[in-house]
Amino acid sequence: MDRTDTSLIALRRILRATELYGRDLARDAGLTAVQLRVLQIVAEKGHSTPTEIATRMGVSQATVSVLIKKLEGFSLLERHKSLADRRQTDLEITRTGRAKVDVAPDALQQRYVAQFEALPDWEQSMIVAVLERVAGMLDASDMPAEPVLTTGDILRHDQPG
Repeated sequence: MDRTDTSLIALRRILRATELYGRDLARDAGLTAVQLRVLQIVAEKGHSTPTEIATRMGVSQATVSVLIKKLEGFSLLERHKSLADRRQTDLEITRTGRAKVDVAPDALQQRYVAQFEALPDWEQSMIVAVLERVAGMLDASDMPAEPVLTTGDILRHDQPG
């Protein structure tokens, strides 16, 4: 097998791992990976703001608004006017939302981060350079890293909604 085939197989493995994680998450928690990440951010302190979430996830306010609305509809988040600044909205995770975070499988991203950060600096730099190069080869260098938002009902049959 040549290097081209080996590199394509590695890419397919990465994509497959991501796909399987998404399926497991939808099955176990009834959420997409992006929805779970929003809940995890809010769960860290029990509350957050849309701006904090957008900044942490590297996505637009519009994307966060859609996610929040969906999670609110599932009764996983609640919106409240900020006591500190009435123009601001505070988000709080509900008991149901916290339960979803608790049953969700370990995030693929979290596993990656833990292993990546354990690597020496030179190896981290090498991986970043290679991944940026691959993104460029796929004409994805300037592509936004925003998640793909799907429409439709992802609720499980045993989930109220």
